[in-house]
Amino acid sequence: MKNKKLYDFLPSGNSYKVRLLFVQMGMPFERIDVNILQGETHTPDFLIKNPNGKIPVLEINSGQYLAESNAILMYLSEGTEFLPYDRFLRAQVLQWLFFEQYSHEPFIATSRFWISILGKAQEYRAAIEQKREPGYAALKVMENHLKTHNFFVSERYTIADIALFAYTHVADEGGFDLTNFPCIQGWIERVKSQPRYISIKENRDFTESIYWDELPKY
Repeated sequence: MKNKKLYDFLPSGNSYKVRLLFVQMGMPFERIDVNILQGETHTPDFLIKNPNGKIPVLEINSGQYLAESNAILMYLSEGTEFLPYDRFLRAQVLQWLFFEQYSHEPFIATSRFWISILGKAQEYRAAIEQKREPGYAALKVMENHLKTHNFFVSERYTIADIALFAYTHVADEGGFDLTNFPCIQGWIERVKSQPRYISIKENRDFTESIYWDELPKY
């Protein structure tokens, strides 16, 4: 079976979600770098893959593409330990994926992009300030949940954790202080302790793996 191709921008948390899941599943893939800062997601060739002009994009087969990071997580995790089989638990996973994209990512990830990737904190100062309150509100929702849970769904590590971890663990790069969120800090360490964890900055050859056949299927 040919490796799937991931059109990726290394600093992107949305892309990192997919890389992390691939590696933790032990599933080899080919990473293709797309520099969003140089407009490479808006070329005619890329827009064929994703008319929305964003990464990540997963090429499943030749000419078959899937965009949106959390949709990719759902697709890849089907039938594995990272996505519960139970109908209600799967819906809870979706609940957190929707929360991440609607109530979390637009504030924490966008601030990080302006500050740490573009390096334009002063230029975007007013907009960054507007992101503060809703960003901290999202972190508070997570903190309250984690007061009584080790992970977000069914007390086990799932793609819900991967989706929320991607931008939360680098929230400081967007100006968010996690000092007053001890439960989130503890959860971050639990995620980092999972088998085959990789950092957001890790860039290596992902085209070979020995783990895929060893993973339990659900």
